[in-house]
Order: sequence, then structure tokens, then C-alpha cells
Amino acid sequence: MHLDTAPQPGAVFLMAPGNLETGYPDGMNDTLDLERIAYKAERTASLRLAARAGLTPDEALRRTLALAAGAAGLPALVAARTAHLASQAARDAARAAAAARRTVRPDGAPSAWRGWFDGSARPNPGRCGIGVRLDGPDGVIVELAQPAGHGNSSEAEYRALIALLEAAVAHGARDLTIHGDSRVVIDDVGGPDLYAAPALSAYRTRALALLAVVPDVRLHWVPRHRNTAADALSQRALASLPSDTIDASNDALTLP
Repeated sequence: MHLDTAPQPGAVFLMAPGNLETGYPDGMNDTLDLERIAYKAERTASLRLAARAGLTPDEALRRTLALAAGAAGLPALVAARTAHLASQAARDAARAAAAARRTVRPDGAPSAWRGWFDGSARPNPGRCGIGVRLDGPDGVIVELAQPAGHGNSSEAEYRALIALLEAAVAHGARDLTIHGDSRVVIDDVGGPDLYAAPALSAYRTRALALLAVVPDVRLHWVPRHRNTAADALSQRALASLPSDTIDASNDALTLP
């Protein structure tokens, strides 16, 4: 097997002990892509620095990150951000695995009940509207388009999910597949407690309590263009509000 060891753009060799030029600690002897750990603003600043000072993009980025590191030094910044990226990847993988366990019907057959939810905030944060559609056996159709107080888009999405679950419980739904286009909400409610968003904990608690009541329920993410019915209902709810007021009449939906 041939390994290309030539330096790549944006990369710096972290040499093993005795590297007086870089000062990196022992054991850091891999090629590290500085572009991967740099924030967008830092990448932009380094491009400006390169043009202004006649530096290569690599050297400009190295200097920009060294400035961001301050007294702690570039190696400490590299280590901290690399650890953060690894931790984020682990969280994403855990959430995806947990969500997958909840979204697959064992036999692949259509669900007896199907639901769609969507929440909107205008502006974000701002006035919220929620849209819900629940389809059941024998032609049962439930649609909700309601103002939902004030909050951000994730709170609006969670309020919509809660409203859908409350409708499902009220109609005795079972074998239910729920569709929504909010990855934040679906990953949050379907993921492990350790990675749940603290700011959404009250919504998550309420949603989980309702999910426990509905037998055989699955959450499934869909792109926005496949959630048009619920989206239209949430937009209808927003359109029903006066443009110069905030309707907090449905803030009860935020409570567990």
C-alpha cells in the first residue's frame, strides 16, 4: 500500500520530541489539518492576513490560530478543538443510533396511524405557529393549525410534536409513525439523556411522557419538501395572528 506523505494545503506536521521549531509536545507526530479545527471567522481572517502580509494561506492560518490560542499556545488549542470535534462526532453517532432504533418498523409494513408535525417562529425567536396532521384507520384525519406563544424555531417544533402526541393519545392511536423535518427535535427526543439539550428539557420530558402512552410509536425525519401539509398548517397559524402582537395563549404547550 502506498501512502502519500506529502504535505497537504492547510496541514502542519507535528513532529515528535525535540521539535524546537514548532514546540509541540511529545507524541503529537501526526499531520493535522488546521482547516478542520479553525472556525469560519478564523479562516476568513487568515485569508485577509495572507493577502495583506504576503503569506501563504497555511502560514496565515497558523498565525491566526496562534493568536486565538493566546498564552496557552497553539498545541493546546489544537488539542482542545480536536477533542471537541471527537466528542461531537460521538454524540452525533449516539443520537443517530438511538433515532434509528425508534424509526424502523420491524416488518416494514405501513403504520396504522401516521402523523406529521411542523413548528415555525417569525421572526426567530418570535411568534410561533404549529401545524399537525394525524391520519388513522377508516379515514380518520385530524388537522391542527394553532398559534403557540413565543419562542424559537426548535421550541415551536417541540410544541408541534407535543400537540401531535396529545392528539394521538386522545384518539387512542397505536402503531404510529411520526414524521417531522426538525433534526434538532427528533434527535433530541430520540437520543440518549446524556446528550439532550438542556434548553429543551421541559419539552423533551413532556414528549417522552406522551410517547410512553402511545403503543408502538416511531419518529422519522423527513426533508421539508415531504412535510408540506404540516408546514402549511403552521404557516396558516402564523397568518392568523395580528402582525403587531404576540399571542401567548398556547404557552401551556411548553409545560411538561
